[in-house]
Amino acid sequence: MGSDTTGEFPPGPDGLPVVGAVPKAIFDGLEFTERVAHEYGDVVHWSGLGGQFYQLNHPEHIAHVLVHNNTNYVKGEQFQRILRPLTGDGILNSEGEAWRRNRRLIQPAFNPDRISVYAEMMTDQTARMLDGWDDGETVTIHEEMMELTLRIVAEALFGVDIDRYVDEIEGAMNSFLPATASLSNLLLPEGVPLPSRRKMARARETLDAVVDDIIAEKRREPGEDDVISMLLDAQADGAPLDDEQIRDEAITLLTAGHETTAVSLTYTTYLLAQHAGIEETLVAELDDVLGGERPTMADLDDLSYTERVVEESMRLFPPVPSIVREAKAADRIGGYDIPAGSRIFLSQWVVHRDDRWYDDPLAFRPERWTDEMRNSLPQLAYFPFSAGPRRCIGDRFAMLEARLILAMIYQQYHLELTSGRNVEVIQTVTSRPDEDIRMQLHERGQ
Repeated sequence: MGSDTTGEFPPGPDGLPVVGAVPKAIFDGLEFTERVAHEYGDVVHWSGLGGQFYQLNHPEHIAHVLVHNNTNYVKGEQFQRILRPLTGDGILNSEGEAWRRNRRLIQPAFNPDRISVYAEMMTDQTARMLDGWDDGETVTIHEEMMELTLRIVAEALFGVDIDRYVDEIEGAMNSFLPATASLSNLLLPEGVPLPSRRKMARARETLDAVVDDIIAEKRREPGEDDVISMLLDAQADGAPLDDEQIRDEAITLLTAGHETTAVSLTYTTYLLAQHAGIEETLVAELDDVLGGERPTMADLDDLSYTERVVEESMRLFPPVPSIVREAKAADRIGGYDIPAGSRIFLSQWVVHRDDRWYDDPLAFRPERWTDEMRNSLPQLAYFPFSAGPRRCIGDRFAMLEARLILAMIYQQYHLELTSGRNVEVIQTVTSRPDEDIRMQLHERGQ
């Protein structure tokens, strides 16, 4: 695509001396990402602080980076600066052979036969949450979903009851993620002490203590197939993994494994509360397929509309709004040269809302997800779980969890939105809402 533009930069926003457009990109977040896509097209360039930045807005270019030439693109310095303080050298951050080794060690926990075992754990924990809800009560839905998905990932992947740690873990996450978006954190060298970095360090200390307790428990009483026990038994280069390696992987799975699904469910309930007809269609399917019984793995093929609701929610509000990569070697994309060391931004938020791929893209329309529509989409016009070798290891886990939780909530309750209707998204690592989304619970049949 594109004509020969050797040596030319793609179009893009101007900036200030030295810092260029970098502060604007950080400060304006998703608004900047959307604006430059609309103004400058499929390949956008800006510079600043001695670096070159490229935002790719066409599925073909995104597939080039994540799939076809993925070995040339690493997570890079900016990604490491944001997440390494939390997840260390876990599979989100590691590269090369270390990443391949650790992915192989963890993969069995996400194999299809294991995923099916998790379904009952997910519905048990959801039933526990629903038992604590009361008709007429008002809840902060993101808090509820965060606690629920945390309990699920702890039981399913670690084989532990996380009750005694819930407040500590959520406090750490609520402190860490906003700190990652600090302008000074992203602009100033890593050695500079900042309030945001102190918050991030304290969050990691909290999670270290929690995970150390879990590891100690598993050393005393190993499980058969939970992730911690597998890591304790694993060998790397002929030697056991050290505690720091195990801790990094455990924190990665514990935090990433519940945060994104909780965010997805938060926005799904938010959207359903504003679209009564879609909620009615969802509830009718649940009544018809489940007949008041708890959903199981065997029911999911028949809950096609439920799946479409989740897919459409993740289109409009992708739990991870963008992906960053760094070019190891020079490349050429869309007719433009990409120098080695360039930082590459791939935005689910932009692509999922592009009217070239989606009719009426800002509308919440689950019915759009027909087989014909899916087959007509370009590769990576929809990529909520990323793609290629670095595709989210827990994608099937997350989709199973979201459908089962959604089904059980809407079997029993209608959720009425009582807070503002125009929630804005804070772009941290995930797409967190900028304010509490409060819902009043109305038990069905009451």
